Amino acid sequence: MSHWRSILHYDPLPPLLSSGDSAIALFTAQDLLEQTDVDVKALWDLPEAKKIVGKQQSGGSWKYPGGNSNLRTAENYDQIETFRNLGYLVEMYGFNTSHHSIAKAADFLLGFQTDEGDIRGILGTQYTPYYTAAMLELLMKAGYTDDQRIEKAFLWLQSMRQNDGGWALPLRTHNRKLDIVAMNAQTFQPERSRPFSHLITGVVLRAYAAHPIYRHSVEANQAGKLLLSHVCKKDNYPDRGSPDYWLRFTYPFWFTDLLSATDSLSKLGFTKEEPGIAEAAQWFVTHQQSSGLWKLKTLKNQKKFHTDLWISLAICRILKCLYAEV
Repeated sequence: MSHWRSILHYDPLPPLLSSGDSAIALFTAQDLLEQTDVDVKALWDLPEAKKIVGKQQSGGSWKYPGGNSNLRTAENYDQIETFRNLGYLVEMYGFNTSHHSIAKAADFLLGFQTDEGDIRGILGTQYTPYYTAAMLELLMKAGYTDDQRIEKAFLWLQSMRQNDGGWALPLRTHNRKLDIVAMNAQTFQPERSRPFSHLITGVVLRAYAAHPIYRHSVEANQAGKLLLSHVCKKDNYPDRGSPDYWLRFTYPFWFTDLLSATDSLSKLGFTKEEPGIAEAAQWFVTHQQSSGLWKLKTLKNQKKFHTDLWISLAICRILKCLYAEV
């Protein structure tokens, strides 16, 4: 048995491989067993994947169900929904640039890129470093790493750091509420003397972790140490500020939690010898069920996407990275 599996009380591979979910079984074989004869494109024809693709609009977006027209425009709501569905296709079904729906979605989302480099609109006129970064993460995983629009967005992220080396939501550094007034006001520049937000920094670092060069940058390492110092603590700002949110999970990753943060930090080169990383890994080891899987508290009811299975797979990927045999 490989070293990372030996630290667990129960072997997670049998339940993952026999889960009945074709995508889970395929990614388990590819990522955990390192099988090289895996054809990810086989997942593109699954009914669930085709259903998502079938709902894509001609302009590349997905239509958001409902919404408050007094808060944001239909197009900006569609930006959220497109980001959500891009996450499903890329993370759960392995879609990449060779599928027509990805290019269309990329052009739609990057159509919101400003001259400064950020992707704007979800919070109206305000900067959203976390949504910009989260979109970059998915686009790079789909094959857009070398796109000049991605580089332009990274340069913008580099320019938006707080003095302490992390990131925050600029309007929050001015103690402004996330309401209709602020979302339609002049764009707030960051008050850089204010502290970082672990919520925002954790999401931004997912983009850095997905980039083959930026993941090795001094900025990523500095911000990673800040994030690690704040694990399971209250955020410096009110958005998802309670420490409880560290243990409320989603997949695909959305906000910052213990799983998404540990995933990024492991990819940024933080090892189990780093204070805090071993503790995070041990938390997951301790919370494994006798079935071999994990059933953790999630933010939303996503049973149709087998969230528990995806979270279990994500935990295994992290443990495999941290406890790789040398």
